[in-house]
Amino acid sequence: MVSRRQFLQGVGAFAALSGPLPAFARLAHASGLTKQTTGTQANGVSQYVDVFVGTGGHGHLYPGASMPYGMVQLSPDTHDAGWDASSGYHQGDGSIMGFSHTHLSGTGASDMLDVLVMPAQGPVLLQPGSRGLPDANYHSRFDGAAGAGPQLSANNHATPGHGYRSRYERASEQARPGYYRVHLTDHDIRAELTAGLRAGLHRYTFHGPGKGHLLIDLAHGFHDNANVPCAVTDAQLRLIGNDTLVGGRRVHQWANGRHIYFAMKVSRPFSDATLYSEDAALPSGTAQVQGTHLKAALHIDDVARAPVLVKVGISAVDIDGALRNLDADIPDWDFDLLQRTAAETWERELSRIRIESSSQAVMRSFYSSLYHTMLAPTLFSDADGRYRGMDLAVHQLPEGQHNYSTYSLWDTYRALHPLLTLYQSERVPDLVNGLVRMAAESPDGPPVWPLQGVETGCMIGYHSAVVIAEAQAKGFAGIDYAKAWPIYRKRAMDDDYRGLPYYRKLGYIPSDKEGEAVSKTLEYAYDDWALSHMADAAGAKDDAAMLRRRSRNYRHVFDTAMNFVRPRGNDSQWLEPFDPRGMGHSKQWRDFTESNAWQATFLNQHDLYAYMGLFGSPEVFERKLDELFTTSSRLPPDAPPDIAGMVGQYAHGNEPSHHVAYLYAYTGAHYKAQARVRMLMDTMYPPDPDGLAGNEDCGQMSAWYVMSALGLYAVDPVSTNYVFGSPLLDHAEVALGGDRKLIIRTIDNGKNRPYIQSVQWNGQPWTRSWISHAELAAGGTLQFHMSDTPNMQFGAALSDRPPSFGAAAGEAIAIDAS
Repeated sequence: MVSRRQFLQGVGAFAALSGPLPAFARLAHASGLTKQTTGTQANGVSQYVDVFVGTGGHGHLYPGASMPYGMVQLSPDTHDAGWDASSGYHQGDGSIMGFSHTHLSGTGASDMLDVLVMPAQGPVLLQPGSRGLPDANYHSRFDGAAGAGPQLSANNHATPGHGYRSRYERASEQARPGYYRVHLTDHDIRAELTAGLRAGLHRYTFHGPGKGHLLIDLAHGFHDNANVPCAVTDAQLRLIGNDTLVGGRRVHQWANGRHIYFAMKVSRPFSDATLYSEDAALPSGTAQVQGTHLKAALHIDDVARAPVLVKVGISAVDIDGALRNLDADIPDWDFDLLQRTAAETWERELSRIRIESSSQAVMRSFYSSLYHTMLAPTLFSDADGRYRGMDLAVHQLPEGQHNYSTYSLWDTYRALHPLLTLYQSERVPDLVNGLVRMAAESPDGPPVWPLQGVETGCMIGYHSAVVIAEAQAKGFAGIDYAKAWPIYRKRAMDDDYRGLPYYRKLGYIPSDKEGEAVSKTLEYAYDDWALSHMADAAGAKDDAAMLRRRSRNYRHVFDTAMNFVRPRGNDSQWLEPFDPRGMGHSKQWRDFTESNAWQATFLNQHDLYAYMGLFGSPEVFERKLDELFTTSSRLPPDAPPDIAGMVGQYAHGNEPSHHVAYLYAYTGAHYKAQARVRMLMDTMYPPDPDGLAGNEDCGQMSAWYVMSALGLYAVDPVSTNYVFGSPLLDHAEVALGGDRKLIIRTIDNGKNRPYIQSVQWNGQPWTRSWISHAELAAGGTLQFHMSDTPNMQFGAALSDRPPSFGAAAGEAIAIDAS
């Protein structure tokens, strides 16, 4: 089991998404969008997006250019090793290595940074040079445990080592969705970036006289250890004429063995080109090379005479696929038109949710968050429908379908995927079918954290089951559920997978036999709950009943004497020592995944009323929940940095806590949920570089804010219900697909007014503290009346509390911990 910390210590549906970008360009021309708009001044709702939110602290976000869900993420790389370099960029680093074409959005483990391009003048330098900073994590305002050793500050004054890396002027670094620019101080070059779906376009303006060159570093890529280069095999480079370079490689990092190919064209012919292998120049006239660490220098005469444009298409299939993707996305050299196309596409997608707020900070936080929810999953099929599957073979998609990658499922099943079922509903079948396809193709079975055709195996559980079950429960058609069920049944019933044999035999995973066993037990229980719905839909009633019973295995790691979940041994005895703030009972491994007993005790999402019975009563559960938020935030020194954004022992910086404030709805004290959720929105999401309480995790951290600002959260996504929180916005309109809209209004809302007094749905009084997906997806108006004092009766009645385990609050069946 590899956890993240252990690992590192458009237009409509984008013209069916695979359509060529020239179609977008023709739309732009037809709309009169042909005047010069390149720059950073956005219009419409895009003006509220700050792409630098989360690029400091531990947000692990990149600021570069992409399209929504695009295959290419063209962005600057400031560092390529270490936890805070997971996206390749940190605003505190102070220098840029170059511009690469693939990046991960906010992850805590990493890979990518493929096909680095760096413009320069003077001698060709083949190494980037050191960053000039210690090998340490940055400080964040949200840090929980201090951690070992010194931390870096946001404003470093680094002196980079000798190499092709360049310092840059932070004031010159400006960006908006689909566009990035910066001035490279050491080279006196302005760099601008924009992107299509599968290709990126660079524009470099040189200012020095004479020759310049483009260095292409195919050896560059993320690597765990700063002293050990990115692991590459099967690299190749080939020159075609005097304006084209193609190549590819396999990378053996997190996604071990993934394929990446590229095709690059330059707007001005290069006067000469040199290929390098292991930093040794190959003889003049060499047009192709195979090896491991390969680079190329493309020289251009009188380089300042006009800007140099570079367009790069990528593919996981082959070089021909990269060339076709390049030609489909960027058939000419009109940088401004492509940038406007990207801007218009982002504006259309962001406008699917239109909001009003008197607070500019809220507007910026909301639309920056919404932007981040569209950076993953990422397109992973070529313009011709070919893709590299999880078996690493090349497959052909049916007409009109698309394949995706970059599913951070341990995180995103909680809020991102429920959000997509509302505002990106037409994309859901493609995204979910992709998971089914992966499960069938992969030698590892159901997807856990799939990246670029490879199962990384990162994180616990197999929560692709939750995403599929949620889509099925919400009635999404066009998904091969019948194909999915036997694969997931095999995982649940038969596979020897990460402690599951113990789970089946004992009803829990013993912490003296398996690492992170308490968290695994709890998360397998939720996967069982999800699979019970798939079994019901497949007509496997006996399997469904057994999975429902087994989904209550959480009780076997719950100690009723202490009211905590805790590690248990193979002999059924509780393991000592036990500290609810601690990471585990021994130094051999942790008993919890990126959490401790305080946080894991509230991980239950699907069976709240029976679970409260184990505490003694809902009132005892509520007091324990109060204590979670009010106890000391002290953490032991060995706590991972993922446990951050502390409020008591609640940790907003990591996903196991994300539903917890909403649990008050199940105790009947909904007003406490309102206060807690509003406080978290107000304190955990400043629109700043250090503006996220933890890793963004491919949209989950931001999706929590988007959903919560709308006043909704899916505590149990498979139930298809949303629990109310404390709507932050004055007005919101969510485009649901077709002509359907969800309108959310608040009356008398504002600062220090988090409390719901009453709710109306389509003009009628609504006393429940929750609402179903079917009701919202049909369209309508949800109106909240807000106040600075709580209405303790709202949601208090048993009949008004959210259902759990498929039953109303008053129908809960008591269970014991045996």
